[in-house]
Amino acid sequence: MDILKEIENMRLKRGWSIYTMAKECGLDQSTISAWYHKGRKPSVESLEKLCEGFGITMSRFFAVDDELITLTREQRELLNCWDALSKKQKVSTLQLIKDMPNID
Repeated sequence: MDILKEIENMRLKRGWSIYTMAKECGLDQSTISAWYHKGRKPSVESLEKLCEGFGITMSRFFAVDDELITLTREQRELLNCWDALSKKQKVSTLQLIKDMPNID
C-alpha cells in the first residue's frame, strides 16, 4: 500500500486542499509538505490524526479491498458519502438517522 497515495486519494475525494486537510486533521502544513517533498513517511501519531480528521479508523485506512469486512454495494456507497462529510454534517446526519422512526 502506498500510504501517501491513499492519503492523497482521501483528501481529493473530500475536495480538500492540503491546507484544509492540515486544519481538519490537526497537523502542520510543513509536516505534510515534508511527506511529499522530502520523501518522509507519516508517523503513527500523524496517521492517527489523519484518520480522526477523515473520520475513519486506522484499520479502515489500511484495509485492502474490504479485507476486514464485506459490504454491500449500498453500504459502500453510504460510507463513501459519509467520508466526504464535514464533522458538523456527520453529527447532523447521525442525529437524523437516530431520530428516524422504525418502520417495518
